[in-house]
Amino acid sequence: MDDTTRNSPDTSGTLDEALERLHSFGPERDGWLSNHAPMAVEALVHHGQAPGVHRWLDHYRAKLEDMPDRFAEVTPDNWREALGDPRRIADWTAYFERETADRPWREVLAEWWPRLLPGIAAGATHPVIRVGHCVRTLLTSGENAPRVAELAHGLGYWAARHQPLPPLTPLAPAAGAAAALDAVDRVPDQSGGIRERLGQLTAFPVWPPQPVTDADLARTRLEELVRAATHRYAAYAHGSPVMLVHAATAPNAVLRTLPALPRELWAPSLDAAWAASAAVTAAYSPARPADHPAAPDGLTPEEVFARAAAHGDDHTIKFTDTALDVGGPVALAAALRSIELNPPVL
Repeated sequence: MDDTTRNSPDTSGTLDEALERLHSFGPERDGWLSNHAPMAVEALVHHGQAPGVHRWLDHYRAKLEDMPDRFAEVTPDNWREALGDPRRIADWTAYFERETADRPWREVLAEWWPRLLPGIAAGATHPVIRVGHCVRTLLTSGENAPRVAELAHGLGYWAARHQPLPPLTPLAPAAGAAAALDAVDRVPDQSGGIRERLGQLTAFPVWPPQPVTDADLARTRLEELVRAATHRYAAYAHGSPVMLVHAATAPNAVLRTLPALPRELWAPSLDAAWAASAAVTAAYSPARPADHPAAPDGLTPEEVFARAAAHGDDHTIKFTDTALDVGGPVALAAALRSIELNPPVL
């Protein structure tokens, strides 16, 4: 990953103000569409766009819905039966608020990460992405009440929407992440929503080709996957410019979370990230790639992100954030492709 685009911790207080504004709202709208605001504002602040965050939130406010009513309390004794029950979004959030009030957030995350990983496809991968954005801030800027509350909201959303993929048959191993994504078969019917599409999955290529047990190698392979999915977007985004960003942003969320996790969880995290990226690829990739322009000479990563911020689309902002993590001209071209294909909102 390219370290040249990493920013110093935010000291403006803007992110904390934004999170406090957002925590009265639920993680979804219109029944199941995700609230992207916590993720987008974290990316904006991380890349030096804090002055525009509240204006962006004012515009996004029309898409927000209140946190749903409580249904039935989640407890240490009944959490298994509550897992994957979207009626209990508020209950799960309250559960994690209690857990993170009583214990260090890293301890709570380490306990629940392996429980939640099998359902990484939850909410079209938005919950794990939300957790990844939150953990980045906790690691780089330190913990405080709004940031720890944001982790509780992210974990609560993930638990309520927990969605394992169907049983999958292993196909021939692929040598690299890019080849593995190219070998993923498209689902037969791409006319429905993501839940209908994921239900059609039957098999994935084996990747990595050999089991990974070393934590550092797992991180290296995960970086390779994020890079491959980001680069692939440049040629395949026309199939679904919004949904295909998640093939890169979901594994990048896992990558961002690794430093906060025990090292023995890094290898299973890689496996789950591959499943998520492959699932989105199968569900939304077009049959053929398209030509795409290269990144303009001399355009800096900061200038590319400024264009994404001015464009305003939440998926574009988050994907460009991941592209800057990857770095290099192909990743910047992919980010520009997202700016080109997704409708601007500001």
